[in-house]
This record gives sequence, structure tokens and C-alpha cells, in this order.
Amino acid sequence: MTQSKARERRVAADEGEQRLDRWLRRAFPQAPQALLQRLLRSGQIRVDGRRAKADTRLAAGQQVRLPPQLMASEPETRVERPLDPDLVEALRQSILYEDAWVMALNKPAGLAVQGGSGQQQSIDRLAAGLVPQGAPAPRLVHRLDRDTSGVLLLAKRADAARHLAESFKGRQARKLYWALVQGVPKRRAGRIDRSLAKRGAEGRQRMQGDREGLQAETLYATAAIAPPKASLLLLAPLTGRTHQLRAHLEAIGHPILGDAKYGARKDPAFPEQGLMLHAAELALPHPEDETTLRIAAPPPHAFLQACRALGLDPDAAERALPQLEARGA
Repeated sequence: MTQSKARERRVAADEGEQRLDRWLRRAFPQAPQALLQRLLRSGQIRVDGRRAKADTRLAAGQQVRLPPQLMASEPETRVERPLDPDLVEALRQSILYEDAWVMALNKPAGLAVQGGSGQQQSIDRLAAGLVPQGAPAPRLVHRLDRDTSGVLLLAKRADAARHLAESFKGRQARKLYWALVQGVPKRRAGRIDRSLAKRGAEGRQRMQGDREGLQAETLYATAAIAPPKASLLLLAPLTGRTHQLRAHLEAIGHPILGDAKYGARKDPAFPEQGLMLHAAELALPHPEDETTLRIAAPPPHAFLQACRALGLDPDAAERALPQLEARGA
């Protein structure tokens, strides 16, 4: 039955410190992404009576106004698509670390972290299959692009989720990435300080340098070179903007191999193997006792295969770490 009036829903104690769009997708997984975006743009979804954006951070106890169009999209009996058992098993095999508080995966490239338009399976949903039936599903506390591989951390408890979210928000999490890029940087190590803003028509948006945008900083160090074609870089983002590494590397003239969205050219000599970006390591305070939790993920076969094809030594990444640390990573 179509709802004729808007309703309000209170943010539960264990739902705070997450983005409004993520909260909406969890509450209304059947709602089309286009509908959510339209309702947010038009101000029909409000938080404590005020207009809110998709990236508004919710706090426990706040009231979210849900317009009738959204309530009408919620069927009385929700039919969930079953979890893909092969994907669940692949994720189980990718677990890097697990305790009573957290779970870390070596996320495969090509699998979306969160569901959305056209995404039938995602880690956010598949994670329910990684714990015993009836146990709370592990929760996302940060994101990786669909085509990026590497360390992805999930929280197994509500208090862990809040603690880890604060660590990312407060920049206590140290992230290390490997990237294969086009060309060879003139400066072998440095800092990219370039504010970013989302530009372009909806559905074709990309992050671009903009003085009025959000501050974004990335440290980099060159680990190995194959002049003039390509280099293996270590990257340490000091901020966590959408597509930050991809946009920053395009800005300095060295886009990531396989990243056509951000300037990478197709090269007949290099077989197309997807985005060559890997989240190699993550270190942050453990939510139980604040000791440093450090998790490393080996690069996928496709990344190592690309290194070999280009004549780049992946072991050089470890030797380049001091260069990056000297820059303040």
C-alpha cells in the first residue's frame, strides 16, 4: 500500500557515525539508487528537520525524515537475492586477520564494496555469510573502489565500528598502496597537495583539481622504473577523498595503468588487466586496547603478472619504504 505521509525514523545507538547514504541503503536495500539521489537532492530526506547531503554523518538519536516515495518502495515482504556461495567462499579464503572485534579481507579487484545501481552482490552484503547464522554481519568502516584490490577492514561489533570510524575520521589510520603508473616521475619521491572536487554530469562524475574543493594530500615514492613506459610507486594518502590517488596521479602526469577514467592510455604492448592499484597495508589502533593493528595484503596475480610483463621488480616496494617514511608517511 502506498504511504501518503512522510515518516521519521530514529538513528539507533549502533548506527551512528555513518554516512546518510549508507544508512539509507542499509534501511532500504530495495530502493533504486536513482530514487535515493533524487530525494536527497530535492531536500525531501531531512535529518533533525534540516536538509542533508549524501555524505552527512549521522549521530545516534537523530531523526531522519523519510518521504512517502521512499516508504512506498519498501515491500511488506522483502525478497532477498540469495548470497552467491562461491563469492562467500572466495571471501572466506581472503581473510587476512580476524578476532572478536574485527575482520580484515584481501579484497579482490572487481567486487563492489557496497551495493548500488546494477550491483547485485557486494562485500557489504556477502559479509553476512562469513559469520555463524544469527550473528551480526560484519560492518564496513571504510571503502575501496570496486576495481582496487587489497586490505579491507570490517567491524564485528557496533562499538568496534564506532571506534574504527573515529580512527579513519581522525586520520589515525595509516594506509599504504602500490600502483603501476604510466611513465617515470622526474621527482622520485614527493608530496601531491591538490584539493579535489567532484565535477561532471551525474553518472559520469570524476574528481578534479579545484581550489575550492576538499583538501587532499598524497605522499609517493618510486620503487622501480621501466623507462620510459612505467613505474611502480608506493603511495600514502594523508587524506581520504574519493578517487584521491587516481586523480592525484593523473594530475602529475602519471595515471594508473588500466584507469581510463583518469587519463590512462591503452597500450597494445600491455595487456588490459584492470586497474593496477592495490591497498597493500593498513595500520591503526585496535578498538579493544589501542595497540597498533597492522595488516598487510599480498598483491593479486594480475598485479604481479603486470610487473613481470613490464620488467618491474615487486620486491623493490619494500626497499622503497624508507623514502616514503622520510616524507612523513
